Amino acid sequence: MIPPARHLLRARDLADRRYAEPLTVRDMAAVAGLSLAHFSREFRQAFGEPPHRYLLTRRLERAAALLRDTDRTVTDICFMVGLTSVGSFTTSFRRVHGLTPTAYRASFPPARRHLRIPACVARAYGRPQNRTFREAAPATRP
Repeated sequence: MIPPARHLLRARDLADRRYAEPLTVRDMAAVAGLSLAHFSREFRQAFGEPPHRYLLTRRLERAAALLRDTDRTVTDICFMVGLTSVGSFTTSFRRVHGLTPTAYRASFPPARRHLRIPACVARAYGRPQNRTFREAAPATRP
């Protein structure tokens, strides 16, 4: 197999990095510096799938992670990953994962339910450790 050319890797990186934005195959082709048709053929040859499917797969993977790890609504997640129609999102998600987004979420109960420590302790240890408000450092004794 021939390794993908740099211009195709740039387009794929764009899809990986900016999947949540209203990115199109035309934008990816522009980054690669190719015409739309030529880009689609080369992308498919290099990565084994058309660019629009690659972009959709990235979005659905991120949606699956958000469904597993957050309590956001399905509609919020749909728009967060860059999709614009909940119906299309549900259809595409079911085709890829075999379940509707709601059924998928139900099959992965939130991790919070598995905690064996009090919720206040989990929150205290889950906070970020960096100090951004210039809090005084604890005094040290000589």
